[in-house]
Amino acid sequence: MVEALKALGLATVITVVLGPPVIGFLRRLKAGQTVRDDGPRSHLVKTGTPTMGGILFLIGFTITSLVILPTSPVILSALLITWGYALIGLVDDGLKVILHRPLGLMARQKLGGQIFLGLVTGVVVMYWLGRGSIIQVPIIGWSLDIGWYYPFFAALLLVATTNAVNLTDGLDGLATGITIWVALAYGLFTYALGQNDLLIFTMSLVGGCVGFLVYNIYPAKVFMGDTGSLGLGAAIGFLAIMTRTELVLPVLGGVYVIEALSVILQVFFFRLTGKRLLRMSPLHHHFELLGWSEKKVVAFFWIMGLILAVGGLCILAI
Repeated sequence: MVEALKALGLATVITVVLGPPVIGFLRRLKAGQTVRDDGPRSHLVKTGTPTMGGILFLIGFTITSLVILPTSPVILSALLITWGYALIGLVDDGLKVILHRPLGLMARQKLGGQIFLGLVTGVVVMYWLGRGSIIQVPIIGWSLDIGWYYPFFAALLLVATTNAVNLTDGLDGLATGITIWVALAYGLFTYALGQNDLLIFTMSLVGGCVGFLVYNIYPAKVFMGDTGSLGLGAAIGFLAIMTRTELVLPVLGGVYVIEALSVILQVFFFRLTGKRLLRMSPLHHHFELLGWSEKKVVAFFWIMGLILAVGGLCILAI
């Protein structure tokens, strides 16, 4: 536990210290966010705020993890997978805000890279890390060995999680705060399981997010961009895979799921009826257009995130 607290503190400090120079560098790159014209009018003031800031917490928790457990195969795998997805986001962000290609990576390029990394992850955890291919069914306690289908299951989980976190990242501090709750839940669970390597990685992730929140809380001085959201999603997905809690993650990270479902339902309903189900998706924008302030929406979602993370822990305790 002492090492876990050390990881939390060190990652927080590194991320906070790196904030000003990294944000300054992004400003010099002119890596400013372009705000959607059809979004809430209050967001127009965010235009030009540096994005790709996820690099901040990625560096923070990477340095911390390697300082504390430099030779751990679990840590090295977690970092490589997290950075793999983050690099997809970094390329996408770079094309959009630096090279001024509005669409960034083509959808098939982005999705193809995510699926490939997911398949690689499945193989790595099955054989190199010895995770095997068993899926635990919560509450009823069933175990299901899906064999060589597991890499495909892992890819589905990682693609879904990374994109759900990406959709959640729409308001100042929203995705960062939700991820802190989810990661803290995994910290408690890995501590209970005695999985020290995962505990260090998890608490380093929490520290990185806490440090980033200093600059990402309303009014944000920097946005995480796809660089950060895809990296965070990959880190959380990896934790679910290694703790065999893939089927509990939709509860632990329930806000991610709700945000993603709001987009899916909005598209489906519009194609079916020609009308909008929500004023705007993802769901956080719907609340803004109902007249809620951004800070109120974020606080409400943070509370939901905490309740769902606790609910997920209760399921794991059964």
